[in-house]
Amino acid sequence: QVKLVESGGGLVQAGDSLRLSCEASGFTFTRYTMAWFRQAPGKERQFVGATAWTNGYVNYRHSVKDRFTIYRDNMKNTVYLQMDSLKPEDTATYFCAASSGGYDSTESGYNYWGQGTQVTVSP
Repeated sequence: QVKLVESGGGLVQAGDSLRLSCEASGFTFTRYTMAWFRQAPGKERQFVGATAWTNGYVNYRHSVKDRFTIYRDNMKNTVYLQMDSLKPEDTATYFCAASSGGYDSTESGYNYWGQGTQVTVSP
C-alpha cells in the first residue's frame, strides 16, 4: 500500500521558518523522484521543488529557490522541505508527491500524492 504522509505545517508569521516532512512507504523510495507542490484557495496547484533519487539532483520553482530547500533522507524514506523567510504568499496546502520518472513540474507527472499539510503565513 502506497502511503505519503505530510507533516510540519502550521500558522506562522512572515519571516518565520517551517520544515515540512513527508514519510513514504509502499514503494521503493530510492527509485522515485520526490516533489513538493502547493495549492492556495482558488489557485491551481503549483510546483515547489523536487529531488530525483538523491540529494545531488534538485530542482526548484524560481520564486522560492533562495528561501526553500528540498532534501531527502533515503534511509528514512522521508523528503523534507525547509522553508525560510516565509511570506504571506506562501500560504497554501503543501503536498508531497512521488514520480517513477525524473524531474517534472506538472501534476500529471506524479504517480502518488499525500493528503497535504496546511501552511499559513500571517503578515
